[in-house]
Amino acid sequence: MRFFEAFADFFKRVLLSFGQTAPALNAVETVGFYLTAVIGTLFTLCYAYQFFYLFLACVVTPRKYAPVPPTKRYAVVIAARNEACVLPFLLDSIRGQTYPVEQIDIFVVADNCTDNTAAVARASGATVFERENQQKVGKGYALAYLFDCIRKTCGLSAYDGYLFFDADNVLCANFIEQMSWAHAAGYRVITSYRNSKNYGKSWISAGYSLWFMRESRHLQNPRAWLGSSAAISGTGFLVDRAIVERQGGWKHFLLTEDIEFTADCILCGDRIGYCHAAELFDEQPETLAQSWRQRKRWAKGMFQVIRHYGKGLLAGALRFRWSSFDMLMNITPAFVLSSVQLIATLLLFLVNWVAYGEVSLVLLQCLADFLAFGYGIFFVLGLFALVSEWKKIHCPKLRAVLLLFTFPLFMLTYIPISLSAFFSRHVEWKPVAHKHALTAQDIEKEGTVRKKR
Repeated sequence: MRFFEAFADFFKRVLLSFGQTAPALNAVETVGFYLTAVIGTLFTLCYAYQFFYLFLACVVTPRKYAPVPPTKRYAVVIAARNEACVLPFLLDSIRGQTYPVEQIDIFVVADNCTDNTAAVARASGATVFERENQQKVGKGYALAYLFDCIRKTCGLSAYDGYLFFDADNVLCANFIEQMSWAHAAGYRVITSYRNSKNYGKSWISAGYSLWFMRESRHLQNPRAWLGSSAAISGTGFLVDRAIVERQGGWKHFLLTEDIEFTADCILCGDRIGYCHAAELFDEQPETLAQSWRQRKRWAKGMFQVIRHYGKGLLAGALRFRWSSFDMLMNITPAFVLSSVQLIATLLLFLVNWVAYGEVSLVLLQCLADFLAFGYGIFFVLGLFALVSEWKKIHCPKLRAVLLLFTFPLFMLTYIPISLSAFFSRHVEWKPVAHKHALTAQDIEKEGTVRKKR
């Protein structure tokens, strides 16, 4: 295939760059040639360790935790904004857990809602607090308000741990039981396996879904085996009471409060565990417009995390703390290197046009090689995720295979999205509408149901 040929040609250029300059290049083209080679080499050096993670994920089975009696008491915390359509399915899945229901209390903050989310939550047995604040908008502020309410009503020490979910989530029946076993094993923060409700609905939802599955199996799982820290990914995580009390409830208000919380845990020495057997389903955006808004917020949030926590993570990395290095690599180099490559190549192309009065096919080839390199890398990562998580992909299998080819395109859209976020002065949190009201059983049958129709 063409992209494999371009992929090989890219590395050929990297090797050539360490020898003499290729013939028939003018000064501007020479700069572009070397720039592409250097950035490709830096990319390889920065992320080569993740291929070791991939190898490890292929040879070891996910860790299983020893069963323990269900003695711990948990509070479920949910921030919901106009989620009356999907919230009942989450609450039903919590009530249907194998963990004793009397050991679980559910708290919902109906945040700036204009529908009947609060009434729906109360009808399902949740304790509901309603919040109206148009100045401080976002999940972090909603969670802070909810924890303030819990502290005033029953006290933060009333529970052994807190489970965080988004309103569109649905849990497998043993989710809380499995998380409690990991909690009993000594982890004070634990994340879970993030699957998707709507994998096959579009190339956008498939891109999210495959990435989250890859993150769970090929990043979180190896980190757990190596004794490193996993990373919180949006939803489906448990936090021990001691940490909640230490931070006085919830104190993370950046646009990506999950990444901020992860960075804070790493700097405080709290290792985040991973529980592969605890699986939940999450609804993904299905249109590019929705995805652009959401990922632009994520990208801006990453820049905020770098500004607030980058110095501490870098200091930890320089002291050979692997979790700090791993976290730093996940939030910094990809955007910087991709942006430098894209912007510099385009500028060089214009300079060459002005200086020599001609279109530089060499510079266009450099950019094409870089993009083909990215496509090839993401295709390989996506292929491994598709194969390893085949049974967990709940959509027609042929469609899942076809959507593999759009996965690299989905990932490459992060470049313009991140650039847009970087140059935007103000990016605000906006809710994503959810519409897939499904049980876990409905989701798991999705592939077979489609085949029978």
